[in-house]
Amino acid sequence: MGKRILIVGGVAGGASAAARIRRLDADASITIFERGEHVSFSNCSLPYYLSRTVEDADYLLMMTPEGFRSSYDIEVRTNSEVLSIDRESAKIRVRDRIAGKEYEESYDTLVLSPGASPIRPKSIEGVSLPHVFTVRNVNDIVNLDRYARQEGRENVAVIGGGFIGLEVAENLKEAGKHVTVVEAADQVMAPFDYDMSQILHKELLDNGVELFLGDGVKAIAEDHVTLVSGREIPADVVVLAIGVMPETALAKDAGLELGETGAIKVSADFCTSDPHIYAVGDAIEVYNSLTHRPAKLPLAGPALRQARTAADAIYGIGGTNKGVIGSCAVRVFGMNAAATGLNEKTAKANGIPCDSVYTMAMDKVGIMPGSAPVHFKLVYEVPTGRILGAQAIGTGNVDKRIDVIATMITMNGTLEDLKELELCYSPVFGTARDIVNLAALVALNVLHGVFKQVHVSDVRGLVESGACIIDVRTPEEFDEGHLKGAVNIPLGELRHRTSEIPKDRPVYLHCRTSQRSYNAIMALKGRGFDNIYNISGSFLGISYYEYFMDTVTGREKILTEYNFM
Repeated sequence: MGKRILIVGGVAGGASAAARIRRLDADASITIFERGEHVSFSNCSLPYYLSRTVEDADYLLMMTPEGFRSSYDIEVRTNSEVLSIDRESAKIRVRDRIAGKEYEESYDTLVLSPGASPIRPKSIEGVSLPHVFTVRNVNDIVNLDRYARQEGRENVAVIGGGFIGLEVAENLKEAGKHVTVVEAADQVMAPFDYDMSQILHKELLDNGVELFLGDGVKAIAEDHVTLVSGREIPADVVVLAIGVMPETALAKDAGLELGETGAIKVSADFCTSDPHIYAVGDAIEVYNSLTHRPAKLPLAGPALRQARTAADAIYGIGGTNKGVIGSCAVRVFGMNAAATGLNEKTAKANGIPCDSVYTMAMDKVGIMPGSAPVHFKLVYEVPTGRILGAQAIGTGNVDKRIDVIATMITMNGTLEDLKELELCYSPVFGTARDIVNLAALVALNVLHGVFKQVHVSDVRGLVESGACIIDVRTPEEFDEGHLKGAVNIPLGELRHRTSEIPKDRPVYLHCRTSQRSYNAIMALKGRGFDNIYNISGSFLGISYYEYFMDTVTGREKILTEYNFM
């Protein structure tokens, strides 16, 4: 008789572990127990059914129980909830949710992949009303879609500005709904720094999504949501997307050790504190290789790798566990956004000395159709130059730039490595010096003191304090919009107008994307100026950084007009 292997939970972790085990062992008896109706579906694609980008809900299903049986000789029992684990007798207790019966099954090895459940805080009054939805599986998205499409249900409040929240918001807006996003933090998308998230805030506003930041939900009524601030938002439909919690009850009740994050603690090969029980996916505690701290990371990619490593370990095959760095991507209407590693905020919170550069360059040669700017932020360790993370936003292929950085981080790469990295080039795909190379060059200049910079977040304070700011763009660009109080000295006139630039106080220079102002700084350094700073992000970055807060608060602008072109 072969091994008797039971797997709790399907989707990415459980289904992948089962398939790998079958490839390793033709004789094993493998059974997957799935509490829900579907064992394998594209959970990351769920929101796209709301707009019919995914035309049919059946397209979300990846593999049926019959498919597992015919393709892998794996038994799948859906609507089967595992109630408990008896570790001493190596048995699980299962409830057939259709028949209402309970029974036991024995195992040689047990793999837990219970996933994570959407948070539904009991502290919010009305959180269990019938028009309040969460999104976890196919049935959830079908029920949400069916309810939202009924007559008179036009106002949707999405609570949470993370991946699921923004994807649900986008797709419901595309479906013709009036959508409001409420986020308790001061920005959407926590993997991004505040300065980069401003680009996404503008994109949401530009596409008709109302956005309330720094305000949580106090209560939900039949036709509105009340925020902590007292503001009431019309809402016929409410979608809770405020995060997930690892499903650990089964493991905890069985006496398995939990980690400091509250998720299931596992070894390097994803074995739990019981040598006969493994765990993978959203329910486990992972190791962040940059912070050197335990973490939770509910993403499909890591779950697939964990499943393979665990399956191999069951059969004595050694593997490697390099931890996680948190690579991710999201589309917000016309903007694509991707990030990897640590953002600046997280690096500093973990005591890692770091700095960052914010660069902009075209995603392909400018004369090519569809060429557009990429906003790119690179975070690095000081003084080593070790790459810690990056964020990129634009209408083009930002994900491939972040994939490059993810690879560099995994290989413990530095700014010098990134500077010399040889990448593919064709005018229709990119530029001869890609923005990732450019960012490395800029960061090396800052790291080694070739020039000094201030970040886009500092500019409002500079303007309000009357700092000396020089705009080196053309007079035509200046007239279309500029920082209040800035002096226009075009780059082409700079060498003849140095007498207008003070040496007894700091001078801050910018252009549109910081490239001309860099050239201006180097020219001035050659003429004895040393108290000069480049404004990282320049006028395009300033416009994006200021726009959202100016719009929603009505505060006084620090520029005459925005310029996003």
